[in-house]
Amino acid sequence: MTSARTSLYAEPSTPALPASGLQLDLARTALVVTDPQIDFLSPQGVTWEIFGASIRDNDTVAHIGQLLEAAKTVGVTVAISPHYYYPSDDAWQFGGPLEQYMHSVGMFRRQGPLVLDGFAGSGADFLPAYRPFILDGTTVIASPHKIVGPESNDLALQLRKRGISQVLLAGMAANLCVESHLRELVEQGFEVVVVRDATAGPRLPEGDGYLAALINFRFLASATWSTAEAVTALRGGR
Repeated sequence: MTSARTSLYAEPSTPALPASGLQLDLARTALVVTDPQIDFLSPQGVTWEIFGASIRDNDTVAHIGQLLEAAKTVGVTVAISPHYYYPSDDAWQFGGPLEQYMHSVGMFRRQGPLVLDGFAGSGADFLPAYRPFILDGTTVIASPHKIVGPESNDLALQLRKRGISQVLLAGMAANLCVESHLRELVEQGFEVVVVRDATAGPRLPEGDGYLAALINFRFLASATWSTAEAVTALRGGR
């Protein structure tokens, strides 16, 4: 990452807004990861051209893996909010620019909600390095969100049923699903910490999605931590 870009992304040295005072309580904490899937996080994924540079600069893949490992080690709830599209979704009659793009490149495609034929290794599948953590029989895999936010899936229900009120939030993509999950979870009464280097955003002529998200994270989240800070907190050091 260039020094100019690093400076652009750096946390403010003297924030104008007060700290939330959040204290992490592992008994009521969950790690929530949005879209830890091949189509986002692998060079073989259909969106790598616009997300790859940000993912590389943030070392996003490794950082998400570190969070999953730390969360599993200390036994906190881990929840995945995935993104899937089925042939029945082709009947949608309208959609915004992002939806048009995702459908045009076949992002997160599956043959059906009850069909796993062709799923393994596809763009909709989880990144191989994450599968041991996600497919261990205890991780919550929520029903799919269909645009960017969790309003259309059962994530909040799953967290509430487990007594969760604090969330460490990571995954893809920063200014899309991560920010939308942040906003909805805050509205639902959760304290949310965004792990700022365990996500990434698109770089397009329309703008730098990661930078846009960072700004909003600072306004909305209870805190924005690095992966190192989040791992320390999970291990009881914060």
